Amino acid sequence: MTEQKNFLRNIWYYALPGRQLKPGQMFAKQLLGEPMVFGRTHSGEVFALRDICPHRAVPLSCGRFDGTSIECAYHGWRFDEMGQCTLIPALNDNQDLDLSKFQVRRYPACESQGNIWIYMSEQERGEIVPKYPVPVVAGFEDAVYQSTYTMKFPCFIDHAVVGLMDPAHVPFVHRAWWWRSDAILTPEIKAFDPSPYGFTMRRHRLERQTFFYRLLGGDAEVEIAFQLPGVRVEQIITNTNRVANLTVITPISETETEVTTMFYTTIGWFKPLLPILQPFITTFLGQDRDMVVKQQIGLKYDPPLMLIRDADTQAKWYYQLRSEFTKADSENRDFVNPVKSQVLSWRS
Repeated sequence: MTEQKNFLRNIWYYALPGRQLKPGQMFAKQLLGEPMVFGRTHSGEVFALRDICPHRAVPLSCGRFDGTSIECAYHGWRFDEMGQCTLIPALNDNQDLDLSKFQVRRYPACESQGNIWIYMSEQERGEIVPKYPVPVVAGFEDAVYQSTYTMKFPCFIDHAVVGLMDPAHVPFVHRAWWWRSDAILTPEIKAFDPSPYGFTMRRHRLERQTFFYRLLGGDAEVEIAFQLPGVRVEQIITNTNRVANLTVITPISETETEVTTMFYTTIGWFKPLLPILQPFITTFLGQDRDMVVKQQIGLKYDPPLMLIRDADTQAKWYYQLRSEFTKADSENRDFVNPVKSQVLSWRS
């Protein structure tokens, strides 16, 4: 399978934790190879602009933000949260200039469940109306995550996503006493159904109750959903508790991708446990990252990648979903999910 290094457009991407952006503050970040500046007004609204002043190309994030407008550090041009120029200090009172001609590209931004999302549209001017709402962790609609951790992977987004949904690597990459201390493979049979812009592994009982699952309560069941561009929600339900792990993948450039994982839970004692759990989370993500680093050694020769049935079917679905999304978007038609309900089996 040949890699195509183009990013999906007209879709929501995870940007950053909401608590990272205080009122009256800016935050600069590159996404999909583009410079962005995020800001939060004094009224609490979040916005996202292209981080380049249209006058002399100085990043707006190098300037000042008073909670209402951004002042460019070079010549003091001011822009509001819509990207509209509101002031050019160098103009004399008798100089009549239409400031509406000077704009910074604006991207729709939305805050949901403690997270800031950005809609990466192809459209550069005019009103941009997202085609669908931001991803939501069902069952925690009004909640804010309890913890979050981000790690950068040195790869194109496709390899991070495929690694995220790969069911066969776990006993080899994540071998540890607190997760899996052996590589004994057992049959896995799971049913899948199409879901919005992705697919869902039906809720089922976990046969292998690891150390972490036993902490949550008895008879753990799990449901895992994936949707484009790289959003995975794993819901764990026990007799007494409910925990959701949201993992989101955001491309920074063609060679760097951010993987962010966070937890939502009904467990009252979960937060004090975070300092203990954090090293395990870091280790788990780090094991995936280490394998991606090794993978880059072979990928630089651009080899064809061979995917097998069942164990790699989710990876195949991802590429099919990606292709259909691109075609539907270019043809201005509704997305038609290529995934069909079926049962997959593999050893893991």
